[in-house]
Amino acid sequence: MSKALAIVSCPIDTYSGYGARSRDFVKALIKAKPEWDVKILSQRWGATKFGYLQDHNELDLAQRIIPGVQNKPNVWIQITVPNEFQPVGDFNIGVTAGIETTACHDSWIQGVNRMNLILTSANHAKIVFEQTTYEMKDQGGNKAGVLKLEKPVEVLFEGVDVSKYYKKAPNKDSKIVNSLNTIKESFCFLIVGHWLSGEFGHDRKNIGLTIERFLTTFRTQLKKPALVLKTQSANSGLIDQTSIIEKIDLIKKNIGGSNFPNIYLLHGELPDEEINELYNHPKIKAMVSFTKGEGFGRPLLEFTTTGKPIIASGWSGHTDFLRKDLNLLVGGKLNDVHQSAFMKDAIIENSKWFDADPKQCATAYKYAFKNYNKHLPKAKKQLSVTKKYFTLDKMTEQLKEHLDKYVPTLAIKHEFKAPLPKEIKLPKRPKK
Repeated sequence: MSKALAIVSCPIDTYSGYGARSRDFVKALIKAKPEWDVKILSQRWGATKFGYLQDHNELDLAQRIIPGVQNKPNVWIQITVPNEFQPVGDFNIGVTAGIETTACHDSWIQGVNRMNLILTSANHAKIVFEQTTYEMKDQGGNKAGVLKLEKPVEVLFEGVDVSKYYKKAPNKDSKIVNSLNTIKESFCFLIVGHWLSGEFGHDRKNIGLTIERFLTTFRTQLKKPALVLKTQSANSGLIDQTSIIEKIDLIKKNIGGSNFPNIYLLHGELPDEEINELYNHPKIKAMVSFTKGEGFGRPLLEFTTTGKPIIASGWSGHTDFLRKDLNLLVGGKLNDVHQSAFMKDAIIENSKWFDADPKQCATAYKYAFKNYNKHLPKAKKQLSVTKKYFTLDKMTEQLKEHLDKYVPTLAIKHEFKAPLPKEIKLPKRPKK
């Protein structure tokens, strides 16, 4: 008996956040819909490198990759930013982490309206899609209606794979473990995230200010914690690493003086196993993210599996899973996105995102350092919340519910060799 053909266009083989989302989504889809024949079109994701599937022996996913589309699929799924959404199948689903600010570009609303269903990672993006409107005008400049969301949007959180992220004892043969063992401090804060574009204090992950707050908070203390910074900017090369070091040195120079607490840089990509070893190393005590906005915040959810404290901004996607009463969520206010952080058709002018209050950041740092054992029971409760509600298995259940609700029983055309209409342009596939 033929199965319904479902094709997922996504950056499944890349070392990127969207790559991780793609792999988890496809695995969940295969389990949720065994009656579908799931195939994959592998796509680029910016400048992030390929090779994840081979490096991690993901043979089942690799074997589902097809070079192109010969049949019009029953179900077409794109995992990308909304302005790239194109309806190719009988039923079309757009999957996106959405937006990190308070408004999205008009091309995003046009994109989501081209699909039959949108699945986004958190309530933050769902609300932005629902509330963003644009006044349309005709060629004469007269009002011609309002551009707004017309298609259903549902939240499909990015469930953590507890087979990859779990509490474990240090592996004495691990490179990352041995590297962390050389750190002289026994208490280290951890930052994980790309150091993105933007002047100081205006990069989306807010890496610069997070470092500055750490340095100024602990420089006068006799006993100092350390900061482990897992980051990169454009790529994992030596030039990028040098640039990161220069940015850190400039922050110190602008503060002035000396006697700073130590910062240890982990530059470039790490495999999942080493990331898990990093999270669970006994010297890593807490994760910190004074982010300006997250579509979801995968590293934060992953870190909850350690049962260790998290300090984070109290706004945007990650607040879906980080309970306010169990984590150190800092306050602040929404301010206009600085022009140095604009991204074409994505992070736009006249949108806002979160500025964490510097004093509250310092207070949270100090509290976590001085009252660590006191806060641990709350962190362990957050671990229980994650295991109960935010795992990959729970995500699979939620995906099945959404698909059962929205996707109609489709006439199977698997044996029918129908070429795609010429006007449909598929996303570019990666070069070999």
